[in-house]
Amino acid sequence: MTVRLTLISPATSGSPRDVGFDDDSPLDPDGIARAESVASAVDPSSRAYTSPSVRCRRTAEALGLSAEAVTALAGCAMGRWRGQTLAAVAAAEEAALGVWLSDPAAAPHGGESSRELRLRVGAWLDGLGAGSGRVTVVAEPDVIRAALVHALGAPDEAAGRLDVRPLTAVHLSGRAERWNLRVGDPLVPVRALGGASPGQAEGRLHSRSSR
Repeated sequence: MTVRLTLISPATSGSPRDVGFDDDSPLDPDGIARAESVASAVDPSSRAYTSPSVRCRRTAEALGLSAEAVTALAGCAMGRWRGQTLAAVAAAEEAALGVWLSDPAAAPHGGESSRELRLRVGAWLDGLGAGSGRVTVVAEPDVIRAALVHALGAPDEAAGRLDVRPLTAVHLSGRAERWNLRVGDPLVPVRALGGASPGQAEGRLHSRSSR
């Protein structure tokens, strides 16, 4: 049995913000509008899930998905660093930040380590692989990175080298312990692809990325 899983990163607010560690702020109207503008590129799934953060749930709604919020897909718990900028943490706890950046098992902030996040997300992913069919998930970037590291059996350190941009889709297909990866499809409105259906649009995007 094969699962076709699409992982979509959420929209971000229009005004630039120097927040290194998410504080679960809501999307502003510009972020919602950007998500709504690419809703036609998202193929509705019988199963849709979302990280429980406000921006992921709101992005899922704007994309036209009736998605269930899943606790296992929450972003990494950052403890006392939550909502702080990277610069502020570096100034106050330079040594602790260095440990966190270099050791996936470390959680000097009092929350979760990167490894704990990967194990949590990986357990959810493995359970998903017991079924079949199309699944769509709107998830925080660190959750998507954790899912990819787990699916590929890569070392935990690899997560820090994966760049997940807003409103992009990553595709996994397969089952537990045997996933195939297709990366980096931008969410493009159907009208930009000549009126194709979401499924056809996905095929065209795949064809372009294979050239």
